[in-house]
Amino acid sequence: MSAHDAHYGGDLVDGARMLALFGDVATELLIKLDGDEGLFVAYDKVEFLAPVYAGDYIEAHGRVTRIGNTSRAMEFEARKVIVARTDVSESAADFLAEPLVVCRASGTCVTPKDKKRI
Repeated sequence: MSAHDAHYGGDLVDGARMLALFGDVATELLIKLDGDEGLFVAYDKVEFLAPVYAGDYIEAHGRVTRIGNTSRAMEFEARKVIVARTDVSESAADFLAEPLVVCRASGTCVTPKDKKRI
């Protein structure tokens, strides 16, 4: 996360940034599945589990859990893999031995029938 992503005091990153990452993951999954970007319809669950700060590195993952006629249910997880260490220097960072789950979500996407290519 860059300083541009920091939205609150103490360089705290807005949780909406995790949802933006999940949107990118959903787009990739839909392209792989349907050959089209599709549309994100709704989140049905979002859990913010740990803070994210500017300088942290986040990996976002997702998977399709259900395939309907045009709908695709998905689950997402964002994990912090590197933590900024501004207490050491402005560019110091530590690789985490175990990634820290910072956000989980689930939602539904749709690929209209006339857009599916696969």
